[in-house]
Amino acid sequence: MPSKIRDLVNELERAGFVNRGGKGSHRNYAHPKIAKPITISGALSDDAKHYQIRAVATAIKESKS
Repeated sequence: MPSKIRDLVNELERAGFVNRGGKGSHRNYAHPKIAKPITISGALSDDAKHYQIRAVATAIKESKS
């Protein structure tokens, strides 16, 4: 069963990312240690796409280094 968008959002927020808002179903998350914000699109109950899961994992990894 694929992850949901809400799971990705929770992971980002636990890692210290802050939601900077967005248009429509898009959310922009920023972190002080990362220059480029990460954008997550979709309703919270939607299945996460593979590229979104990878992007979140990479961003969290970068924020810890």
